[in-house]
Amino acid sequence: MTSDLFFQFLFAGITYGIMYGIVAIGFNIIYNTTGIINFAQGEFVMLGGMLSISLLTVLPLPLAIAGAVLITMLIGALIEIVFIRWLESPSVLRLIIITIGISILIRELALHIWGESVRSLPYFYGNEITSIELGGVRISPQVLWVLGVCSIVVAALSVFFKVTPLGREMRACSANRKAAILCGINTRNMVTFSFMLSAGIGALAGCVMSPITYTQYDSGTALAIKGFTVAILGGLGNSIGAVAAGLLLGCLEAFSVSVVPLAFQDAISIAILLVILFVKPHGIFGSSEAARLKEF
Repeated sequence: MTSDLFFQFLFAGITYGIMYGIVAIGFNIIYNTTGIINFAQGEFVMLGGMLSISLLTVLPLPLAIAGAVLITMLIGALIEIVFIRWLESPSVLRLIIITIGISILIRELALHIWGESVRSLPYFYGNEITSIELGGVRISPQVLWVLGVCSIVVAALSVFFKVTPLGREMRACSANRKAAILCGINTRNMVTFSFMLSAGIGALAGCVMSPITYTQYDSGTALAIKGFTVAILGGLGNSIGAVAAGLLLGCLEAFSVSVVPLAFQDAISIAILLVILFVKPHGIFGSSEAARLKEF
């Protein structure tokens, strides 16, 4: 393998890896606040891309993206209020089945609204043939947009949870729900906000990735699987670990192209997930609390 090809694979792996990390962070936000594994997280990414493409027909690109993020956040809140809030001490398995059902429902609605066609947003700068030379490798400027936006999201979330009162209240719900209630924290609102925040982050990631990966009604399914794999690999609830694990998985997939056919690329995620669940269910960077996944 030549050095140029190596760096080409490396940049591709980092680009897709940070995307997987963002999806995994969406899993972690909801899990930390509620203990729920939301398998509809990939659909939030798909909705962000699809809604922004539709809004682009009547709005400029920045407003279309902002509108798509806000609408997806409202959908996330609606999902929690309609399907989750009324449950009384539901089992983990029941919540998983509900979120899988929500994922299927969103996917079918997207099929009826947008059809089976593959769509994409225009490049934020230049077009598909525009490239920038970086370290002897030519990459699309959209890759830099992806890396920049996703990095800002990760940094902003870190500051949000450590500094802001709302972020600290969400962390309190994660640490001890009953103690948070005794301290006067409205835990129901925190759960709803966690769904909104997770949906908004997923939608934004879907928007910036759309020019590169394209968007289709069923594109969220593969992202959910890979995001869940990364969340487990990085340690469920550990967002920094999720980013590191996302980069690892992205690079493994990118470099695997030179070894296995492209059709088997998705199987790598499944294989890693199975190995982690059997060998180290709390992940490389996680605590033993994530081992509760063995229950299902």
